[in-house]
Amino acid sequence: MLSPSIEPSCQHPTLSSDLEAYQPSLSKPAYPLSIELTSQSSSSSTCHAQSSGTHNEGGIRAWLTVAGSFLVNYASFGLINTFGFFQDYYQTHLLSNTPPSTIALIGTIQIALMNSLSTVSGALCDAYGIKWLYVFAGLGTSTSLIALSFIPGVVWQIFLTQGLVMGISIGFGAQPALAVVGHLFKKHRGLAMGVVMAGAGAGGVIFPIVFSKLVPVIGFAWALRVAALKTAACYTISLSISITERPENSKGSKSSWLPDFNGFRDVRYCVVCAGAWVSQLGLWVPTYFIESYCAKIYPTMRVSSYLLPIFNTTGLVGTITGGVLGDKIGYLNLFWPVDMFLGFLCLSLWFHTRSIDMLIAFVCIYGFCSGIFATLLPAVVSQISPDEKLGARIGAFYSIIAIASLIGTPIGGALIRQSTTEEYQGLILYAGVALVVGALILFGARLLHGRNLRAKW
Repeated sequence: MLSPSIEPSCQHPTLSSDLEAYQPSLSKPAYPLSIELTSQSSSSSTCHAQSSGTHNEGGIRAWLTVAGSFLVNYASFGLINTFGFFQDYYQTHLLSNTPPSTIALIGTIQIALMNSLSTVSGALCDAYGIKWLYVFAGLGTSTSLIALSFIPGVVWQIFLTQGLVMGISIGFGAQPALAVVGHLFKKHRGLAMGVVMAGAGAGGVIFPIVFSKLVPVIGFAWALRVAALKTAACYTISLSISITERPENSKGSKSSWLPDFNGFRDVRYCVVCAGAWVSQLGLWVPTYFIESYCAKIYPTMRVSSYLLPIFNTTGLVGTITGGVLGDKIGYLNLFWPVDMFLGFLCLSLWFHTRSIDMLIAFVCIYGFCSGIFATLLPAVVSQISPDEKLGARIGAFYSIIAIASLIGTPIGGALIRQSTTEEYQGLILYAGVALVVGALILFGARLLHGRNLRAKW
């Protein structure tokens, strides 16, 4: 929050419209100064950073970088969005004697590592650019897929390769892909980030279909090797078309490569983080368990393998829609209602599903809204972060919610009651309540920006 006392020093001819858009009233604080944790000097440096940043806003190289980031997210976050396929395959084939909650832990380790390493990879992106981060991430992800193809169903080895190695590798690719786009855009930052996040949805659509078609024909191992080849190709193309050098608006910061947790001095940053943390406990539950739920509840229906692609297809549309709407009405204004709606979807449509048609409707709507959620989360954080520390601040944020990503889905899996007709009800209630509570906290964050809910934030 910019302090009213430093308003004159914030004026800049090229950014005045942006400041008006993000701060409807600079004449008075949006909330009492007694609860503002940032100092005036910190606000001043933030203002200076916002006024000195360089944003191409649609230049050809900037949009090529968006395309490159789309490919990186396709080959990184897209694989994480595919874990529902692995959850179902492991439960029915490779690890049939292993509890679902234990299998789910493999996927949540991936998410937790990706998020926790964001504070390092984001800061490195601010300081040095994305070139070597992409090289490391591409090689690591491809290698982990190839190594996984040689593992004969041993739980700890799958944890090591798919959970640990792949999670670390993705952590050095997915976050910089968002951060580099944030450096290049401001007015259309939501749209640009939405396109990048659409890569995760596209990967979540195509990878499960590829696996489901290839595994019966060439086997699980060779399907993984094909995925490794695709991953390497995506990173190679991205490196060839993206702006890989150090961002202009981070130059001159001698310590910009260090993790930056100074955002937690801002009460808005803290409350948004708390709301996102609680929401993350339930957000991924449908993604991981929807296929096994369908196979268990509707065993005669042969659609379970298509639910995850449907989920991610609608999510792909949601990521772009969320970016466009967020740019127009405000990221936080849209964020908390979408989060609330996700919770109500679980507590109503999923919990009371009585037919396969209702389940497909839930998958479509939840997928679309979760895509909006995925786009708005980094956009909200970027809105309250200085440009020269954008990657580090987003990374620090994700490193905290990594804990929720790690424990959330396994907790839900542990609530599945085997050998009962209502075995998934505890799981569904858990996901819905977590999302609703998280949304209420995010609404509190919105009130900190001002009581006028029509103002753009």
